[in-house]
Amino acid sequence: MNTLDYIIKLTNTPSPTGFTREIMDYVQQEVQSFGYQTTMTPKGGVMVSVSGANNSKHRMVTAHLDTLGAMVRAIKADGRIKMDLVGGFGYPSIEGENCQVHVAKNGKTYTGTILMHQTSVHVYKDASTAERNQTNMEIRLDEKVKSAEETKALGIQVGDFISFEPRTTVTESGFIKSRHLDDKVSAAILIKLLKSYKEENIDLPYTTHFYFSNNEEIGYGANSSIPSQVVEYLAVDMGAMGDDQETDEYTVSICVKDASGPYHYQLRQHMVDLAEKHAIPYKLDIYPYYGSDASAAMHAGADVRHALLGAGIESSHSYERTHMDSVVATEKMVDTYLKSEMLE
Repeated sequence: MNTLDYIIKLTNTPSPTGFTREIMDYVQQEVQSFGYQTTMTPKGGVMVSVSGANNSKHRMVTAHLDTLGAMVRAIKADGRIKMDLVGGFGYPSIEGENCQVHVAKNGKTYTGTILMHQTSVHVYKDASTAERNQTNMEIRLDEKVKSAEETKALGIQVGDFISFEPRTTVTESGFIKSRHLDDKVSAAILIKLLKSYKEENIDLPYTTHFYFSNNEEIGYGANSSIPSQVVEYLAVDMGAMGDDQETDEYTVSICVKDASGPYHYQLRQHMVDLAEKHAIPYKLDIYPYYGSDASAAMHAGADVRHALLGAGIESSHSYERTHMDSVVATEKMVDTYLKSEMLE
């Protein structure tokens, strides 16, 4: 499989934060099939440690596989479902989206659609103006249910996870449109690099820990699994696009600052130097309302140099889009960094 194949596979595997075992099992088994040993941490992340020529100083590189999602908040009298959001996004970004309800009690999955209660303009005067919030948004199940009792009879209960249909599409012009490109593009890149290193018998200059985290969207993905020898920590996530942003869909975005503060100056300049030396198209940017696994590690007290980069993602935390040019640039950037000499 190539990187695009992995992106399609990962985006089509439901994994809202807290409901990630299926995708973590898949990644662990896939990486093991390349010939690596892996470890699943107690909180469900997957660590792949690759021995390098220098074993006294280590690197760590992360991508996260958990996504935005929701949970059943309540079952309404008419059988429809109220939600509680998982991750940082707004109700308007999921209005009209198809979804799945994953039933803990019996393992079944039911489909539905996320809608405003006041959807029909032929019935509700405020259909266009009512606030999109937990009170007004609901899930219309694709089952013959008209009461709370009938919905509960399906096994559905408070706390069941809800995932959103990704609608992954690849255009002839090279665009990838899907939910959850944040951060499954990066995870696909790391899987592909691990595969290439085995197939091509590439030895990295430093022992490197590839960590696939499963709690990033709620703020603590990989901050408790950092080996003591790690001195450089790279989070491969997404580049945020919008007003006043330099990031685009065709380059790798190197973050200089997010909501947690500036990233390590010398390490991000090392990334810039590598990009310029190897003709990798890049943008420098600030993500004002953003946090990463690397910033979570810093908050947890990790004594490491930290950096953040990723593909440029349009409409983040909604129906997202990027271009293969950005994916290629990001993969080349991560590969080039992992093969480079460490800062002194």
